[in-house]
Amino acid sequence: MIISTQTGTYDQKWVEKLCVQNYRIGAVLTEMYTHAEHLQKTTEVKTRGYGSVNFVDNPDNGNDGSCPACCTGVLEANLNSNVIGVAHIGWICRDPDADLKLKGRHAEYGRSVEDLTGVFSIEKFIQLWGNSTCGAISVDWLPCV
Repeated sequence: MIISTQTGTYDQKWVEKLCVQNYRIGAVLTEMYTHAEHLQKTTEVKTRGYGSVNFVDNPDNGNDGSCPACCTGVLEANLNSNVIGVAHIGWICRDPDADLKLKGRHAEYGRSVEDLTGVFSIEKFIQLWGNSTCGAISVDWLPCV
């Protein structure tokens, strides 16, 4: 006697999610692939904090061992992928401190959301700096404060 039968098939697809946050500068990056039949990707993300971090440096360089006060941090991402499926790439840059003028909310300085479906390639470089660039190569039209 047959108790139960399954007439459908189970088709598992690739799912991959990545979320990186730099709390000090208020930067968040999300990379997500779902329903992917083909996923070939390379992702490199770097995040750093500056300012209140002391480090040992060579006194011959003229540095007294403290980071410059000109910037607070950075979040950089280099994305390269070939996909058959669904992708979501997004980032947000906001003030890490709540603002009383905004009723306790965080001021948002920039946001980008890209949702893709089908067969496509993604090549993207995202760079979010806090306050300023400290002399590094960057896009300084969108600081994270």
